[in-house]
Amino acid sequence: MSPVDTDRGPGVESRVSEFAASELFRRLFRDGMDLVEETASYLDGAGREDAKRLGRSGALAYASESMSLTTQLMQCASWLLTQRAVAEGDMNPAEAAEQRYRLTPARHKDTLWPAGDDPCPPRLGDLALRAATLHERLSRLDRSLFDGDAAPVTPNPVAGQMSRLHDAFGHSTG
Repeated sequence: MSPVDTDRGPGVESRVSEFAASELFRRLFRDGMDLVEETASYLDGAGREDAKRLGRSGALAYASESMSLTTQLMQCASWLLTQRAVAEGDMNPAEAAEQRYRLTPARHKDTLWPAGDDPCPPRLGDLALRAATLHERLSRLDRSLFDGDAAPVTPNPVAGQMSRLHDAFGHSTG
């Protein structure tokens, strides 16, 4: 395997390292993993009750949506964990640039709802929308970091200051 810089253009390793060490990444990681946890909690709890209230068509649409949602979020979590491994020095940026660690493009899916007389449960719809938004955001970052097809990610100096204040005082500053 050849070095990343010759395969994907100059600066990939430094872009990946800088991003992984940024406050932007730390917030994105926390928000992404919170969404994964929230979704798992819903699907294992209240979501089961929502699914029981649906008719046959709705139950099939629910099952399909929940599998799609879970798959999409697991891809996001894997990507985020890879970047965290870079930040913690457990993986080098060249490894993170390998295709097996890259985020796969979102697949176009058919509209499932309404399914017969059953509307999509509101919480499931909200989680699916938030997961799609997260996936798209991570996809843009992935292309920016590894393909260099967008402006490099630069840390927000205000966010850095806010993070330091939060660390110093231990509560929300905003």
